[in-house]
Formats: sequence, structure tokens, C-alpha cells
Amino acid sequence: MPEQDVTVGQLLLAEYQSVKDEQKARIGFRDNLLYVTLAVVAAVIAAAAQAKQPSMLLALPPVCLVLGWTYLVNDEKISAIGLYVRDDLGPRLAALAPDAGGFTTFGWEAYHRSDTRRRSRKTIQTVIDLTAFCAVPLAALTVFWSNGDTGGLLVALSVLEALAVAGLASQIVWYAKAA
Repeated sequence: MPEQDVTVGQLLLAEYQSVKDEQKARIGFRDNLLYVTLAVVAAVIAAAAQAKQPSMLLALPPVCLVLGWTYLVNDEKISAIGLYVRDDLGPRLAALAPDAGGFTTFGWEAYHRSDTRRRSRKTIQTVIDLTAFCAVPLAALTVFWSNGDTGGLLVALSVLEALAVAGLASQIVWYAKAA
């Protein structure tokens, strides 16, 4: 069987396909985390209401923290893959075709970022993320605190949960500004 040489261009295109496959998988996973969060929130609220136990609402902050952090990490990796394709992989591939006459490799990677409504969509998405992963657990904590029938240990736990949710909120805003 004759040996076939693999070109640098073929390797770069294979890498591109690999990172785009990872990005696509992360997008699907990230987007499903919002649905999972909504389902968990509904289940915990229904269980707490049925049992008439506001302390059960203390389950929401840790769940929302884990799901929110996972969402945020995947969102950051999705953006990092796009940046890598735009700023590293694309230019390396373009350098292999010097006679391409101004051809932009992977033009969509930059083009879709220039949409005039991108900033408003990012702002709305940040509000949705803050609502799903931070406002909902803070509302649950407020209901717990307003119940009045709480023990000292549960109140201490709820304060720690509130601080952790505030930390997640700051990370969501920070990552949104960086994108």
C-alpha cells in the first residue's frame, strides 16, 4: 500500500472539524442545562409546597449553583473555541494559501459577531442566566427567610448559599462582559 502524505492543511482542517464538533456538543449540553434547571426548580417548589416545608427550598441554591456553573463553563469553552478558530486556526490555514486573494478562512466565525443586535442578545441572555441560576434560588431563600420558623443552623446554611449565589452572579456578569 503506498504511503500518503498528510498535508498541514489537512491536519488543520481535521482539527477544525474536531473543535467544531466539540463546540456543537457543548452548545447542546449548555442549552439543555436551562431546561434541566427549570424542571428541577419546578419539582423542588412543588415538593416544598405539597409538604408545606419551606426548608426544602434550601435545595434550590446548590442545585442552581452546580447547573449554573456548569452552564457558564460550557459557555466559556464555546466562546474559546470560536476565538481559537478565528484568531489561531483560521490564520494558520489561510497562510497555506497565499494566492487566495483576500479570502477569509472560516468567515462565519467573525461575521456572526458583527450583527448589530448581538449586544442586545448578549444582554438579554445574561439576564436570563442571572434569573435562572441566581434570582430563582435567591427568591427561594427569601421565602425560606420570611417563613420565620427556621433554626439557626438552617439560617447559617442559607446565608452561605446566598453568598455562593452572589458569587455565581458576579461570574456570570464578568464572563458576559468578557465575551
